[in-house]
Amino acid sequence: MVQQRGEGILPTPAPDPVFGLISLGVFAESWGNDERWLAVNPGTPCEAYFPPNPGLWKAHADRGKGSDVQRGTLRTLKVGAPLQGPVAHGLGCGALMNVSNGSLWNAMGTHGNGYFLERKTLEQWWGVTDQSSWQRALDGLLKGRGVRGPWEFVLEIRSSLSQQFGGQVDPALWRETAERALLHSAAERGGAVSDAEVAGVKQLIGRITRYEGRFRADGILAANSRVRSVLAWDYGRASCMARWGVGARFTDIWEAEQAVGHVSRLSRMTYNSWEEFAAGYILGRCLHFDDEQFGHWYTEMLHAHQVLTTHTESPWRTVPWA
Repeated sequence: MVQQRGEGILPTPAPDPVFGLISLGVFAESWGNDERWLAVNPGTPCEAYFPPNPGLWKAHADRGKGSDVQRGTLRTLKVGAPLQGPVAHGLGCGALMNVSNGSLWNAMGTHGNGYFLERKTLEQWWGVTDQSSWQRALDGLLKGRGVRGPWEFVLEIRSSLSQQFGGQVDPALWRETAERALLHSAAERGGAVSDAEVAGVKQLIGRITRYEGRFRADGILAANSRVRSVLAWDYGRASCMARWGVGARFTDIWEAEQAVGHVSRLSRMTYNSWEEFAAGYILGRCLHFDDEQFGHWYTEMLHAHQVLTTHTESPWRTVPWA
């Protein structure tokens, strides 16, 4: 008899045993003449046993091929998972990515896509291959090192102008002030600023202005609102990195909870609401990946944002920001 366990039946991740993600189609293709039965969730109230019939299994697998109904949906673990408090808040900071991926937003003890695929994904996307490289990746995100300096520089310039003059900041004044700040900073260091660097900052201000216009049209930003900071891009990913570390066995749940709690504190220090955090996260993602194409890097986040702002179980509606 071969045993298979569903997502909700898996035990808390531990060093041993580990679990892999295997589809019904893979079972069907590799079964051959095996006469053993397939046991699904044995020893649980929802256990089931199936006689060897790989042809039927393949037919069911083919019916669902190409469809991933979980992606883009809010999924909540209602028993044995945080629903309130700092850890739930920190997990809510990673909810945009988890909704987009169809992952349980509040499950600390998650196996993700299975031990082997979690490790492969971390290596491909992050260069994480062991506990020390996972820790470096997490620390870098918590310190905002994934956010490019010019992004925060120009946003801080605009915040300063807004405080000085009140209300909205004219983009022309924003560009002019950013150029002066660049020249002044270089002079203090005894250096110089290239024309390309000045042009790059002015171009960045234009990109941010256009993204914010689209955000307002799509309901990510309210009228006359602006992005305070893009550090949310790193903080949200740090929340996810903590959970990925559990699935890949680079850390344990206790350590991951400490990291997620730290995400919550950093986010509350930087932003005043879920709305501000979300806009900062999405702008950071778009500046990094989208290049004003408004392609899937943006539309996936737009959909996740709509889910998180409307779903009754969303942490953005059930977990207070402050």
